[in-house]
Formats: sequence, structure tokens, C-alpha cells
Amino acid sequence: MSTQSIDPRGLAAATVAFAIWGLMPLYWHLLKTVPSLQIITHRILWSALMVGGWLIWRHGRGWLRETLRQPRAAWMLALSGTLIALNWGLYIWAVNAGHVVETSLGYFINPLLNVVLGVFLLGERLNRAQWISVAIAATGVLWLTFNYGSFPWIALALACSFGLYGLIRKIAAVPPVRGLGVESIYLFLPALVFLLWTESHGQGGFIASPAAGGWGLKAGILLVFGGALTAIPLIAFAEAVRRIPFSVVGLMQYMAPTLQLLCGVLVFGEPFGRDRMVGFALIWIALGIFAIEGIVRSRRRTSPR
Repeated sequence: MSTQSIDPRGLAAATVAFAIWGLMPLYWHLLKTVPSLQIITHRILWSALMVGGWLIWRHGRGWLRETLRQPRAAWMLALSGTLIALNWGLYIWAVNAGHVVETSLGYFINPLLNVVLGVFLLGERLNRAQWISVAIAATGVLWLTFNYGSFPWIALALACSFGLYGLIRKIAAVPPVRGLGVESIYLFLPALVFLLWTESHGQGGFIASPAAGGWGLKAGILLVFGGALTAIPLIAFAEAVRRIPFSVVGLMQYMAPTLQLLCGVLVFGEPFGRDRMVGFALIWIALGIFAIEGIVRSRRRTSPR
């Protein structure tokens, strides 16, 4: 990685994705009165309609057939769609159950996992300063894991599911938006069946009026708009992993859990004691080393000889 130039469009896409993901707990908290499974199925439904409509408008009705012609695309996108659905569901449940800080831990672990995957499975290389940064970040993650107070299963499950999702999307030679469209199609029918069944059996609240136990107009609008907030960062993330090294994506992802941590501590008032502070400080030091090394390397490239 140390000898590769970094595509600025890839960096911009990664920044957009991680900023939105970092602030998403604030959005899902507005829907805390809606059951988590209902939120995730509405998220799948509306994001599928938005992405599918955009693809038909831009590429015509043949976009799906063209996409699935590519080698391995069908089964790899089915797998990545399943992984992202599991990740979404666990994340939304954890946020509304008061585990925002633990979700941030999961997304702190995830970039480290991406670096490991990039180095050992994709053949990417790190220079000495970057290895030092990774080692310090790993120390911080291990400190948090063993001093968290309980086994952080939510954090580990989130890290593994999203790390594998990113790896599959990196390997699959599918344009980002089309890949998301195929994933959405795989998830659309189960989500639609579930929502129709719950609404018809009085267990949903999207159609029903507030007097009949419905969630109200505000919640309905938030659920629909959640589809856009789902599609935008995923498209940006898929674009980023195609344009920049996977290990760079992994280290940039610390932006999202830092914002999530701030939401959990400053907005939702979750505890953040000394042990947690030590672990997060180590991770931030690692990011500082990585950022400084990148700036120095960039200046050396652009300086006149």
C-alpha cells in the first residue's frame, strides 16, 4: 500500500459513508417506539425501492440481467446481502436497547479486521509506520475487549459481519450501485412478506392510525427516509473499496465509531469510565500516527525534485 497513490474520489466516498454511519444512532433513536425487526424490514423495503428505481431510470430494466452475468456475482451478492441484513438488524436493536457504546466498539474492531483481511487475503502491504499504527490500535481493541465488563458479543458480531461484507464487495467485480440493487432484490421479498403479514395481523403500526396502535405520521416518514439513509452510505462505501486499498478503508473506518461513541456518551449518557478511555485513547493515537505518516508521504510525492 505504501507505494500506491490514493484516489481522492475514493477517500471522499469513504468519508461520506463513515460520517453518515457515525451519526445514525441519533436517527434510529427517533424510532425507539418502533420494534427493531420492523425498522430493519422497512429499511430493506424502502432502500430496495429507491435503489431499484434509480437503476431502472439510469440503465433500463436489463440492468439486473447484465449484472448477474458477471462471474460469481449471483451467489456473492446473495451472501453479502445476508451479511448486511444481519448487521443492520443487530445494530438497530443494540442502539435502541442502550448499547451505543458497545456498537462503537464493534466498529472500532471492524477496521482492524479489514486491515488484517487486506494484508493476509488481498496481498496489500503496510510500511513500518503503518504497522506501528495497526499494532497500537490492536492493543487498544484488546484492552477494550478484556476490560469492557462483560463479553462484548454485540461488538464482535458487528465487526465480523461487516468486515466479511466489505471483503466480498471488494472481491466481487460489480459496480457499487448495481451490487446494492442485487442485494436489495434478494432481501426485498422476505421483507415485504413479513411487513404485509404483521400489518394484516395487527402487529404492525405503519398503516394503522395512532388511535388503533399505529406509530403515527412522523414515524412513517422516518421509516421511509431511512431507506435513503441506508442506500447512500452503502453506495459510497462500495465505491470506496473499489477505488482505494482495503487497508486504508479499514483505518478510515475509525471515523464512524468515534462519532457513535460521542453520540452514546454525550447524547444518550452511557457510561464511559477510565478503562474504556484508555482503550479509545490508544486507538486515537494509532490513527494520529497513520494520518501523519500519510501527510508526510503525500508531501514527499508532490515536492519538486
